[in-house]
Amino acid sequence: MNLEYRVAHVAERLAEGPCGELGVRVEIRGDTVLLTGTVPSAGCREDIRRIAHEGLAGVPVHCDIVIAETTPPGHPEELT
Repeated sequence: MNLEYRVAHVAERLAEGPCGELGVRVEIRGDTVLLTGTVPSAGCREDIRRIAHEGLAGVPVHCDIVIAETTPPGHPEELT
């Protein structure tokens, strides 16, 4: 199975999963696959990494997925 097909399959699995609405991108960069995007939790990032590594076994996968800060601010915003 060629790499483009495998990447498309992984992207499809990610879109159908619980983090699908987050817009994580799966791109081929040379002989490596790059995962980019922003997710709400470390658990969601790990799920995405697991799915990518399962679908792309034997292919180097680089993960640049950022976890969004979702904690409320520690103080009210002051407008002057």
